[in-house]
Amino acid sequence: MNDTQKGPVFTEIVLEVFKLGGLLVSEGDHMGSEYGITSARWKVLGALYLAGEPQTVPQIARSMGLTRQAVQRLVDAMREDKLLFFQDNPGHKRAKLISLSEFGNTVFLKLDEKQSGWAMKCSIGITKTELETTLSVLKRISDSIDR
Repeated sequence: MNDTQKGPVFTEIVLEVFKLGGLLVSEGDHMGSEYGITSARWKVLGALYLAGEPQTVPQIARSMGLTRQAVQRLVDAMREDKLLFFQDNPGHKRAKLISLSEFGNTVFLKLDEKQSGWAMKCSIGITKTELETTLSVLKRISDSIDR
């Protein structure tokens, strides 16, 4: 396939990723509903859990591909729901450090367990090699856009 033929295929990939993104948000909302967690809140819990240390709003936003304003609204609400706590940041007067509360950590781990079973079910009929190739290509596309 020459370069001029790749554009339409790339566009089809983008459209399929948009569709998949919507389906994933819907599934995430459904899985999290038992705990009062939306997909957006789950992203914040995951960003903090995976970081393994307190994060600022801009750090969370960068890691999850969200805007700082959206993350600020989410963390403020999640703090009220006792999922997170804020602490002073010695490196910055205004940017608080955000951590998972014990409750937030517990909710994340329960969702992670639920998602693991769901992922196994969704990947039936797809080989590990196919999944690894898909992951690799999606990362390369992300990197090319993020330059």
